[in-house]
Amino acid sequence: MLAVLQLITVICYFLPVGCLNTSSSPDLAINEKKSSKMMGLPTYVGADQLDLYVPLLRNARVALLVNQTSRVGDRSLVDVLLENNVRITKIFAPEHGFRGDADAGAELADGIDKATGLPIISIYGKKKAPDSSDLADVDVVIFDIQDVGARFYTYLSTLKYLMEACAVNGKSLLLLDRPNPNGHYIDGPVLEHKFTSFVGVIPIPIVHGMTLGELAWMMNEEGWLKDSMKCRLKIIKCKNYSHSQEYFLPVPPSPNLPNQLAIALYPSLCLFEGTCFSVGRGTNKQFQIYGSPYSSKGDYYFIPKPGPGAASPFLEGKKCRGYDLSSLKLDDVRKEKRINLSYFLNAYKNYPKKPEFFKGNYFIDKLMGTDLFRIQVMSGKSEEEIRASWQPGIEKFKQVRKKYLLYPE
Repeated sequence: MLAVLQLITVICYFLPVGCLNTSSSPDLAINEKKSSKMMGLPTYVGADQLDLYVPLLRNARVALLVNQTSRVGDRSLVDVLLENNVRITKIFAPEHGFRGDADAGAELADGIDKATGLPIISIYGKKKAPDSSDLADVDVVIFDIQDVGARFYTYLSTLKYLMEACAVNGKSLLLLDRPNPNGHYIDGPVLEHKFTSFVGVIPIPIVHGMTLGELAWMMNEEGWLKDSMKCRLKIIKCKNYSHSQEYFLPVPPSPNLPNQLAIALYPSLCLFEGTCFSVGRGTNKQFQIYGSPYSSKGDYYFIPKPGPGAASPFLEGKKCRGYDLSSLKLDDVRKEKRINLSYFLNAYKNYPKKPEFFKGNYFIDKLMGTDLFRIQVMSGKSEEEIRASWQPGIEKFKQVRKKYLLYPE
């Protein structure tokens, strides 16, 4: 009976929406040389603040949806929780896997973590979320993954499916929030419902200016989960963070985003994934270069080759001509505060085989969340005209966004 009462006490901490805000200082923090600072103070991510959430996990059976970015200082969250006697039953692995070294889009197999002996359940591939059997021996699921602030970066999709699984199965979700390295601006068309896919699951712009904690709260309250269900959600906020400040990620968020410049360019260059252009997968300048074997312009040449995170890169073995952006200054890219359409529009303008520019599956429409962009590009619309078509959706989104901000602008 005592055990049951203890479990009820733990679960009752997880209200329909709860956002902790405390002035108490955590014991651990990420390396201050790589952390953001607000008013001279280091930023602490949710996972750093053990005193705010470890007590909530006593006597609970816990599963974690984590990857290589799930760190407390320079240590894995899994290891830290085990040391704090948290009862972990399993790990759920998202795209790129628990260790973050799998190819984008690669289906992952279940397995056992060699370091801890914990079972690993893949939720990327045919299975996008835990099922009832996966959650049978779980009371609380912890979500702690670094995002990069773009709608088509799939950890947002994984979070939505996890929230739905928790809601259906009556499980609590504890989200340890992390800063958004592209959180200082909002840009791009709002996703249209008919273009919903794994690279676009909710009606927000491509660059949304929110953390995953804020988005989770928004999805819960705006009825964006399946059948308008609600997840029992608890959010551990970042401390000393604002959207406008620069945040340097201590760990690369995925194999093909190796540094801060690639992360900053990602919202702009990822659009090329819907075309016949490579964005550097299979090189050491992923998302910092772009080019095609048939491009007629550009002073940079590269050949994609198999490597970590790119076992079979697009245009493998083919000499591509294009541009190298790796020498751009990060501050200059950040100051633009918008998706840089000039790369894309100039590439299309100078491409000699325009009917072959877009991939035949029209993946560009899923990335953009609309087919209007592709139509506009093909009809020769200017950047100003394209951007003007985004503005009504962006302004409407900003009004909704205000309700769910956990951090100052």
